[in-house]
Amino acid sequence: MTELILRHLRNKRILILGFGREGRSSLGFLLRHLPEADIGIADQNAVDPIEFRLSSRQHLSLHTGAAYLDSVRYYDLILRSPGINLNLLTHVKDKVRSQTDLFLEAYAPRVIGITGTKGKSTTSVLIHHLLIAAGAHSLLTGNIGIPCFDILDDIEDHSHIVFELSANQLQDVSHSPGIAVLLNIFEEHLDYFGSMEQYKAAKLNIIRFGKQDDTAIVHTSLASETSTLDSHLILFPGSAVILPDPDKLQLKGAHNLINVEAALLAVQEAGYDTDGLGNALKQFKGLAHRLEYLGQHKGIHFYNDSIATIPEAAIAAVLALGRVDFLLLGGFDRGISYDALADFLARNKAIQPMLTGEAGNRIGQLLHARNHHEFTMYFTLEEAVAFVKHNAKPGDVCLLSPAAASYDQFRNFEQRGDLFRALVTAF
Repeated sequence: MTELILRHLRNKRILILGFGREGRSSLGFLLRHLPEADIGIADQNAVDPIEFRLSSRQHLSLHTGAAYLDSVRYYDLILRSPGINLNLLTHVKDKVRSQTDLFLEAYAPRVIGITGTKGKSTTSVLIHHLLIAAGAHSLLTGNIGIPCFDILDDIEDHSHIVFELSANQLQDVSHSPGIAVLLNIFEEHLDYFGSMEQYKAAKLNIIRFGKQDDTAIVHTSLASETSTLDSHLILFPGSAVILPDPDKLQLKGAHNLINVEAALLAVQEAGYDTDGLGNALKQFKGLAHRLEYLGQHKGIHFYNDSIATIPEAAIAAVLALGRVDFLLLGGFDRGISYDALADFLARNKAIQPMLTGEAGNRIGQLLHARNHHEFTMYFTLEEAVAFVKHNAKPGDVCLLSPAAASYDQFRNFEQRGDLFRALVTAF
């Protein structure tokens, strides 16, 4: 099947556009299979040829710095990494492909693809976990941090490929997975896509190209987007699948029970009986930075939900825990609406909002407008944890669920969550 990918790449000058994790994966793939190809690497950041052992490579060119995009004119095919917005490449759109697009063209019938503004990582890993528990050979790839070209050598005749798909990855695909799971679409990544319409269109690509033998598992909130589908459609929640007792799961919250239902439906559509997977569901602990319980320190309970970069996720986290006394919110402002979150906090005055960053400033303004004056501003997580240390009492719950991106102070939500965990551990 790799040959189906290589046929698009042979006898072409290829530009790897974006040299992060996926770009490096693309380079490794090309050097293994097409060692004589003319390859370019383009990235706004500097690329050290010694670090990546590029100095001795003939037929390889580097294009870095502010004008890195100028290089697209010199190549026949552009392998776009997810961090490069397709809107920057409209003048060369016919030359643009991606790992995701090429992989789906070759393997779509064997792929279980999962997307959603929130819940896609948890659902993807849970599907993978359940398939293995059912005796299947399952491979996990995609936005979870494993480029799909890196698993090509591990695919066997009966492998299932569980592919977590971001909107960035879906932006330019022309194939849908054999089993597509669409969890939800909320306002997010408006700084990247420019509008909710473009973001939503990218997400919907996961089901847009489905064939009659394919299955689309879609949340009922998006049922109106399915009228033209050729795929077999399953709407959830409320399907016929038997759900476990929520009290017996380590995953907390109604939102996670919806993720569980989607995962069970995907495994069932893949051909496996889900009735015997109860123990596997009970054993699943979830992922770091997703309502991750950090333990009790000096009688105070701490939870790390750094993945919550939209207000809907923060609200769901509070509802899942039932009690939250200190709620750490804010960060990089992407321009999304915080009205629903402000309304929620105004109705739940027992929660002490702690706000940071431009997003926190905007949330604070909305709370003022709702006569909710009991909130605290902080500049760093160190300050926030110190405040909790001096003001919380035994039994209180402190939740980091920012409802905002982390890029004002951190590389990503993982770094933010890791620091919070370290501060709490040293509490």
